Amino acid sequence: MASTPHVQSASIQTLDSYTFPRHRLRLRQNDPTRTPLVLVACGSFSPVTFLHLRMFEMAADFAKFNTEFEILGGYLSPVGDAYKKAGLASARHRLRMCELAVDSGSWVMVDPWEAVHPEYMPTAQVLDHFEHEINEVIGGAERPDGSKVPVRIALLAGADLILTMSTPGVWTEADLDHILGRYGTFIVERTGTDIEDAISNLQQYKEKIYVISQLITNDVSSTKIRLFLRREMSVRYLIPAPVIEYIEAHGLYEDDGASSVDGKAKSKGAETSGRASPAIANSSKS
Repeated sequence: MASTPHVQSASIQTLDSYTFPRHRLRLRQNDPTRTPLVLVACGSFSPVTFLHLRMFEMAADFAKFNTEFEILGGYLSPVGDAYKKAGLASARHRLRMCELAVDSGSWVMVDPWEAVHPEYMPTAQVLDHFEHEINEVIGGAERPDGSKVPVRIALLAGADLILTMSTPGVWTEADLDHILGRYGTFIVERTGTDIEDAISNLQQYKEKIYVISQLITNDVSSTKIRLFLRREMSVRYLIPAPVIEYIEAHGLYEDDGASSVDGKAKSKGAETSGRASPAIANSSKS
């Protein structure tokens, strides 16, 4: 039996030490009649939630029953620190939380390439990176007969993304054509978002836009999680337990609207925030 390859933690990598994660990437197709597909989710993930993870599973079901794709792997690609945004924890923290979130999974990985860049990396360039690593460096996927075939790379995102893409002036035409025309996207609907209206402005790309309906509605967001944490409300069962523990250990998301790039762990013996559960409040707190 082949040994499991050593995987360097994404949260400790730099541009100089970067290695492309492929430990869960399946490189051999089961069905040669289908097109191999890898899904890439770009975002802040501050923090990563169960909806972020569920998006991959929903997309896998959609691809299996509604398309001719065969999914070989999935990636979370957190944005770098150059993306100045309120509530954005440092890249190393977000990378580690994403790693903890997917640790028990079998096909989703965390790629630190975007996050370790000191400058902001546009989504189009991030998708080009995956195209290069999977199809040029690795050489694509292998069919059952041993022949090689290119892997399709596609963006996985929530409905809010397609709304920004349909809004004039938010994205350049070149980026839209590169992302939607060359790669395509799988969009997971969200409550209150008019997907059809958004897509109506992107008709030239409709063949590469796949809309996934949520059969069980999940409207959790990182913004809501940060709000709950600042109010010391429970986020249990909204984000993975190891992520909650990491947030607590490093004192993240304590300041309203502030960046947590310098979040520090609480000193040993300090009163607990009670953010993991309302039932865990410090009884000595007045």
